[in-house]
Amino acid sequence: MEDLRKVAIYSRKSKFTGKGESIGNQIEMCRQSIYNTFDNISDDDILIFEDEGFSGGNTNRPQFQKMLKLCREKQIKCIVCYRLDRISRNVGDYSNLINELNKLDVSFISVTEKFDTTTHMGRAMMYIASVFAQLERETMAERIRDNMIELAKDGRWLGGNPPTGYKSVETIGSITIDGRKRKARKLEIVPDEAEIVKLVFSKFLEYRSLTKTETYLIQNDYITKTGKTFSRFAIKAILMNPVYLIADEMAWNYFELKEVDIFAEKSNFNGTHGIMAYNKTSQQVGHSNEIRDMKEWIIAVGRHKGLVSGEDWVQVQKLLEQNKSKAYRKPRSNVALISGLLYCGDCGSFMRPKLSQRVNKDGELIYDYLCELKEKSKKQKCDIKRANGNELDKLVCMEIQKLTSDKSEFMKSLKKEQKQLNINDSSYQDTLKNLRKSKSDTESKIKNLLQTLAKTEGTSAQDYILNEINELDRKIKALETQIQEHEDLANAGNMSDTEFVNLADMLCSFADSFETMPIEQKRLALRAFIKKIIWDGDKVHIYFFGSEEDEIDLSNDENLEPQREGCKRNPYEFSCSKKISR
Repeated sequence: MEDLRKVAIYSRKSKFTGKGESIGNQIEMCRQSIYNTFDNISDDDILIFEDEGFSGGNTNRPQFQKMLKLCREKQIKCIVCYRLDRISRNVGDYSNLINELNKLDVSFISVTEKFDTTTHMGRAMMYIASVFAQLERETMAERIRDNMIELAKDGRWLGGNPPTGYKSVETIGSITIDGRKRKARKLEIVPDEAEIVKLVFSKFLEYRSLTKTETYLIQNDYITKTGKTFSRFAIKAILMNPVYLIADEMAWNYFELKEVDIFAEKSNFNGTHGIMAYNKTSQQVGHSNEIRDMKEWIIAVGRHKGLVSGEDWVQVQKLLEQNKSKAYRKPRSNVALISGLLYCGDCGSFMRPKLSQRVNKDGELIYDYLCELKEKSKKQKCDIKRANGNELDKLVCMEIQKLTSDKSEFMKSLKKEQKQLNINDSSYQDTLKNLRKSKSDTESKIKNLLQTLAKTEGTSAQDYILNEINELDRKIKALETQIQEHEDLANAGNMSDTEFVNLADMLCSFADSFETMPIEQKRLALRAFIKKIIWDGDKVHIYFFGSEEDEIDLSNDENLEPQREGCKRNPYEFSCSKKISR
């Protein structure tokens, strides 16, 4: 039988340059190769997939994944690309891709390297080429890492956001034979912040608990370097950071016992300076940094003053390890419906469900909604009344069911909101495209600077390049934050016509179907059109996506019947039982 599947062209470029191997040039060369390879093929038989602004480090790219999806759906018979590294620079990705394509009976052709997986020799040559591509990437990465290690051995601060308690200042790194001064950076103590760091260590040693230390800091109005309330995660990050450790004999013995590479003589651990730890985190663009195994760290004596003695720091690490082994895990509520939507009206914190071991008359596990800040501060920073979770969830659902009873009016409101969401989504997507392009361009600049850095060791350009890399890295982190915010906004309103019809049908039949829905489906249904819910201790205010004016107040009174007044744009109230608050 004739194979009616289509041929796919895949093109990728890290950033737009307008010359050389542009996406347009790649596609045109692939198209000519297809005409020369396949008989009786037309433009309608060719599908084009373009990923611009994505690196070849992995295959997690939107158009590439879309192409693979069509391959799995038996719609593509061959993938054609300009060059092998347009697919990926990773051998594992190549191997997995080729194996999957073989199972799907999809061939692969690289135009410039003349690889064709329809032949045994073509597959062998492709694997060899991919091995060399990965070898080149790994060699470059290792060369850059070695260069950074050499810079780190003298204990300088290599850049980035200084830890709490310190600021980064410029100093003289070295002086060349011809008398030129090379700039470097070191950490200098910020007295007010340093006192907070010392307090964090002393309170943790006193309480032996992250939670109790967190409570103390919140109750006494201590804030982080960024002006936020201390959390257990922020406290733990300070306690585990070796930058505060004074380089003394206890510190040397600890790292030697842990088999960490120490780039300093034991005599330098004399209690004068602090510790610098390099290669401590695994940094990946778009992902949270992960702490490496301590055996991979590179320890040096820094140029800064330490804040915590070796004895105290080591004791803290032992306590953290003990607490980790017996850490209490809060049970996750599998019954609370509006957790994540419910906020405290007094302080703005989330209201979280707190489970009990009791059941009510309906056989349901009893739970309350409790303000996070109230719980952490032991009522000192917020003392709002807790809400009866069972009653509050039911009451919210009952009122939503009443809203959807007038289907014609409710559909009009939904369509209006969909139109506005579509307008907002278009704006978000345009902004996202610009932000992603800016991030991709910045990543390419860093890559080029790192390649240059590996060649400039010992020159006056070295410090300048490091400063440039640090500035660009800060820019990328800021862009990633903006991208995440806009993605969240876009996803909140990202709804196709089919999805809208399904949602509308579901909401209009809310009263009939809600009780039979599984708990997870109930949560999704509520989150589909509720933006947030605020508890002020007496009333609950429900805000829908759209106008901030569209709200419902659930107020305390003996009567359960809703009192609706005014036009539909005004908020309306209904009363509820006093059982909501405890």
